[in-house]
Amino acid sequence: MMSEDAGRMLVMYDDPSDQRSLSLDETSSTEESPDETRLSLETTADSVPYIGQRFATHDAAYEFYSEYAKRCGFSIRRHRTEGKDGVGKGLTRRYFVCHRAGNTPVKTLNDSKPQRNRKSSRCGCQAYLRISKVTDLGPAEWRVTGFVNHHNHELLEPNQVRFLPAYRTISDADKNRILMFAKTGISVQQMMRLMELEKCVEPGYLPFTEKDVRNLLQSFRKSDQEDESIDLLRMCRNNKDKDPNFKFEYTLDSNNRLDNIAWSYASSVQSYEIYGDAVVFDTTHRLTAFDTPLGIWVGVNNYGMPCFFGCVLLREENSRSFSWALKAFLGFMNGKAPQTILTDQNMCLKEAIAIEMASTKHALCIWMIVAKFPSWFNAVLGERYNEWKAEFYRLYNLESIEDFELGWSDMVDFFGLHANRHIANLSALRTLWALPYLRSHFFAGMTTTGHSKAINSFIQRFLSAQTRLAQFVEQVAVAVDFKDQAAEQQTMQQNLQNICLKTGAPMESHAASVLTPFAFSKLQEQLVLAAHYASFQMDDGFLVRHHTKLEGGRKVYWVPREGIISCSCHQFEFSGILCRHALRVLSTGNCFQIPDRYLPLRWRRISTSPAKLLQSTSSDHTERIQVLQSMVSTLVTESAKSKERLDIATEQVSILLSRIREQPVASQGARDISPIHRNL
Repeated sequence: MMSEDAGRMLVMYDDPSDQRSLSLDETSSTEESPDETRLSLETTADSVPYIGQRFATHDAAYEFYSEYAKRCGFSIRRHRTEGKDGVGKGLTRRYFVCHRAGNTPVKTLNDSKPQRNRKSSRCGCQAYLRISKVTDLGPAEWRVTGFVNHHNHELLEPNQVRFLPAYRTISDADKNRILMFAKTGISVQQMMRLMELEKCVEPGYLPFTEKDVRNLLQSFRKSDQEDESIDLLRMCRNNKDKDPNFKFEYTLDSNNRLDNIAWSYASSVQSYEIYGDAVVFDTTHRLTAFDTPLGIWVGVNNYGMPCFFGCVLLREENSRSFSWALKAFLGFMNGKAPQTILTDQNMCLKEAIAIEMASTKHALCIWMIVAKFPSWFNAVLGERYNEWKAEFYRLYNLESIEDFELGWSDMVDFFGLHANRHIANLSALRTLWALPYLRSHFFAGMTTTGHSKAINSFIQRFLSAQTRLAQFVEQVAVAVDFKDQAAEQQTMQQNLQNICLKTGAPMESHAASVLTPFAFSKLQEQLVLAAHYASFQMDDGFLVRHHTKLEGGRKVYWVPREGIISCSCHQFEFSGILCRHALRVLSTGNCFQIPDRYLPLRWRRISTSPAKLLQSTSSDHTERIQVLQSMVSTLVTESAKSKERLDIATEQVSILLSRIREQPVASQGARDISPIHRNL
């Protein structure tokens, strides 16, 4: 707030003829006086304007008052210019007013033109500075003849006043720098950090905000957006001509301009056949150079690595656009919806999923929520922030809904967060992000921090390479192809690793021959833990608990004849990996192999394409695949025994893979989606 001297009301006149009423809603004259060049007759370094203060030009007076306003917590604007009574030539009086002076005029509604419902900051503030031109003492000069320093609104703190539009400017040099950054594809946030480092200013203290940069990029985009859209469509059609299995869809607006566009690649559609049970739809990114909302569909394959499913560029982020995007995605994937979908917190997207994917379980990405914690809670909790965050993660990973509810209430009480709006929002949406509410649904492990980092790194690979809009489809294809090659190399490396058996149990060696090293490592953890649990047969199943516990435990139901087993902890439903409780019961029941249905296809070693694998469901086909898996497992085991064997195997397998890839891959027809434009 202002000092007492600066805050008190000052209304003074040195000339009775200048005692005129000030109506801030009157129409201003636009007549200007010639530019003055002479320096002020008196110093303008005074901290507060005063009656009789003199300036060489009215612009010098404006600059002085503007600097004063910035120190005090408000900004100013030029309001009214007028000529003195009886003098019809030139500008003789000028008013500078508070930025909140006057009232917003009522706009005439036009049904044919969309209205922007923006709240005005004007509140009728009467603070002003009046200067008058004086020529009776020699050369013309401007004197302060009126000053009112009383505001009817709160003044801003120094760290807030810099966000007022009057003090936010982007120089020509900075504009050129921003445009250069945009062409390299870095995000707006990265641009701001780089420019802060270049200018040696604290974070958040540039003379412009992220919103200003986005507005600037939007103005850049308008100049060639239409040409870019035409080139983008041409690029997609060219890809379709080269590869009939490339899929894309788009919509046009009323002016026949590109509105939305989505696409997917043949390899992505094939991967989705097996790994599309759990999907992340990340809509938190934008194409920086054109400030375009970008949505990316990603999953996890059998080796625990991210796999790309599709992309969409949207004109607007609303329910209608998201519904179109989801329809297009389902069209690419032959109408097959995922079991679960993870997204950011977006009400429009939530509504669209409920309509277009009614049978799909929708949940919120925990890593997208946690990324906002520093801005939400750091200042509120201070030194207790890390303690609170640890407690949040503990609650998040609980198994029981009852334990979560009690723990959440205790956490809110302990940290005094009853009135915090972010805590209230998290609590209202807890069934969409807290694991106790989600454990009966399959998420392929994508709720863990490790997978979140891998997926983010994968997405950034092609976001960091964006230049022109028309080239983005090709850049994504290159990134996806690079990821596929890297995945093959990592797959080979995993398979060549000697798997260390830790329990000696037949179930362990059987699982090692069927599952990928990634999936087997998860199952092996449970097998090792199972040895520390005791099982007790009950009338309706088994009770399993840790050998050090006398109460509690998990209920396991097992039907040996049908090969069905389930546990109340729901780990298999959640991850596709049997839990230690179920494994303990199987071991106690002299079961030497894990039932086939509990070694899911999506976690198995697969040496053929997903599309070919799923084309036939006959028992003969299944048996042939199992034989092939056994042969591959034996090949890896025997080849790893010496360098010579490994060299021969690598050479021959490479030749075999080349021959296999030369064979055609059958594709299924795509489902029509109306009213979506499709190029086949």
